[in-house]
Amino acid sequence: MQLPFFYISEYLPEQKTAVLDENNSRHIVQVLRMEAGARLHLTDGCGHLLTAVIAQPHKKYCEVTIEHVEFIPPRHPQVTIAIALLKNAGRFEWFLEKATEIGVHTIVPLISERTEKIKARTDRLQQLLISALLQSRQVWLPRFPQPVKFADFIKDPQWEAIPQKFIAHCLEQGRISLREQSVTENAIILIGPEGDFTTDEIGLALEKGYKAVTLGITRLRTETAGVVAAALLAIK
Repeated sequence: MQLPFFYISEYLPEQKTAVLDENNSRHIVQVLRMEAGARLHLTDGCGHLLTAVIAQPHKKYCEVTIEHVEFIPPRHPQVTIAIALLKNAGRFEWFLEKATEIGVHTIVPLISERTEKIKARTDRLQQLLISALLQSRQVWLPRFPQPVKFADFIKDPQWEAIPQKFIAHCLEQGRISLREQSVTENAIILIGPEGDFTTDEIGLALEKGYKAVTLGITRLRTETAGVVAAALLAIK
């Protein structure tokens, strides 16, 4: 049987013990009714998988002793999805959950010209990412920066440096199939809002070295397109 799995916000290599936050402590002590001597797994979302033993099972500050630490390298290639924020918050949250389960490395919320919603509750969305991380028993939490305008995003050096770059759009001409692309290096794909990217945005991306791609023969909702792109790029 797999050990119960929990997230901690920070881990230092020299640590021998850890005091869990109240939410984790309450779940361990009151819900799972775990006692001193019971073992569990922890991750900091940065590649560390900790095996720990409960030393003091307090419902507000459960203390554990770290028994073993394993570092699991990130997947290669690393996949970044820059996706337009959605007016329907539930659909965007659904995408975040599925992209995390698939193993996407970075998710960037985009504000494009046709984006109808320009704000996001990033604290709530971060918790959703953590829940999806734990559910899928992974140790790398996706990077999730603040929403950024398309014009600022497209000229940011950290994204320009990614070797393989794609933009998915609905215009009929000049696209290649993402399914047919060999992705051997870190990759990024841009997913537009309801109504798609504008021609100016597409042109700007092409100038920056992005390849225009199609995700299939049907027109997909933004969140569906994001999940299809994640599956094509991240599942190997």
